[in-house]
Amino acid sequence: MKLEIQPISFGEACEFVRQYHRHHLPPVGAKFSLAVNDGEKVVGVAIVGRPVARLSDNGWTLEITRCCTDGTKNACSALYGACWRAARALGYRRLITYTLPSEGGASLTAANYKCLGEAGGGSWNRRERPRIDQHPLQTKLLWEMTA
Repeated sequence: MKLEIQPISFGEACEFVRQYHRHHLPPVGAKFSLAVNDGEKVVGVAIVGRPVARLSDNGWTLEITRCCTDGTKNACSALYGACWRAARALGYRRLITYTLPSEGGASLTAANYKCLGEAGGGSWNRRERPRIDQHPLQTKLLWEMTA
């Protein structure tokens, strides 16, 4: 089976995330979205946007905010590689993403991303800005690709 990268609208990518993502809702915005198909149907999507962490939002960095597949082998690796090629073509110098420690990161390693170690985690709820957390609260692993 040959996997092929294809364009996808943000709305269609969000719908795929709603159906298949294990622990996240779709993001609220994006710079671009990509899909991977198996020759018959879309088997995965990636959504790339500005970094969620404001200190990473320096104008040269993007973040893969969602990578989601239906379990098709090598689909994640294909998406991670395509996201980097697209980000570079747009002039960005750094692409980051986060995973849960339980997710392993084999797809990111296969796509040549570097794990920088633990980062983030915790609640976004603050007295000054109350929020209902709808995401995993444990520490994450930060991965990057740089030019």
